[in-house]
Amino acid sequence: MQIRTATADDWPAIYPFYREIMADGQSYAFPEDQSMDEAEPWWMERPPGQSVVAVDGGRIIGSAKMGPNRPGRGAHLATASFLVDPDYRNLGAGRLLGEHVIAWAREQQYRGIQFNAVVETNYAAVHLWQSLGFRILGTVPGAYNHRVHGMVGLHFMFKELG
Repeated sequence: MQIRTATADDWPAIYPFYREIMADGQSYAFPEDQSMDEAEPWWMERPPGQSVVAVDGGRIIGSAKMGPNRPGRGAHLATASFLVDPDYRNLGAGRLLGEHVIAWAREQQYRGIQFNAVVETNYAAVHLWQSLGFRILGTVPGAYNHRVHGMVGLHFMFKELG
């Protein structure tokens, strides 16, 4: 499996699992039912950020987008979002994408990485981010309308990079 910078030509391969994950209603507060053209700017990050893909056997099985968390005085912290095709979970793509984002943020001289909204019932993601050194700084109760569990909290997570 390799991680590489995503190109516009990759979007048609990312979009089907992007659409499936958004429709699942368990991990993202992005709009549902977006067309491919509507969804593209929500995922394909522009500079100074970037999007990457996880490729296994020539197939795109995951993606991440990363960049500054906020403009101006908040631009010293990075943020990122991650997708793994549900048909290819538990193969290590999420961890590899997470490690790539951390290395990228260090290389870009960000002081830390801030995740603004990790759904508290997304146990696999919470466990993964904690195993990579992220801490839960707080949880906003009832901030996410989960398709299965109803109103659940959103974790605010952070990893200091130095």
